Amino acid sequence: MVYRLAEESDIDDICKLIKAAICSMEKQGIFQWDDIYPTREDFLTDIQKQQLYVGVLDDDIAVVYTVNEECDKAYENGSWKYPDRKYRIIHRLCVDPIYQNRGIAKDTLSHIEKELHKQNVEVIRLDVFSKNPFALSLYRNAGYDEVGFADWRKGRFYLMEKLL
Repeated sequence: MVYRLAEESDIDDICKLIKAAICSMEKQGIFQWDDIYPTREDFLTDIQKQQLYVGVLDDDIAVVYTVNEECDKAYENGSWKYPDRKYRIIHRLCVDPIYQNRGIAKDTLSHIEKELHKQNVEVIRLDVFSKNPFALSLYRNAGYDEVGFADWRKGRFYLMEKLL
């Protein structure tokens, strides 16, 4: 897997990946994303801010994710264990369904952690949909702790944190 910053020329492939992921999740009864979120504009904004990354495998974008310091006001509901440490937040980590069940999400999460550690980031935060058993398992098995929750349009999301 080769990870790199996403470019505007990637946007159609990214949107295709997200659409396929939404269809796949809905078939499994996971209704966390839709036409309202995340949008093409969300990803274009991330690209412009140089916060969106892609993992390329066999010339295909196999995974996308955003890393930044931006969060919704609901993150104030978190009982963050490391409130004074340098942190980053992972958003919209998504593996193309044709590449799922190969350990790509786990490997990508490990890659993110290593890269952030090199940047002297001490803590990673994220939110995960309470009704997505695959994402919950990924983060829990990787050592992320639940520190609160946010209730958004699609339901409850757990706020999670990990000290690197």
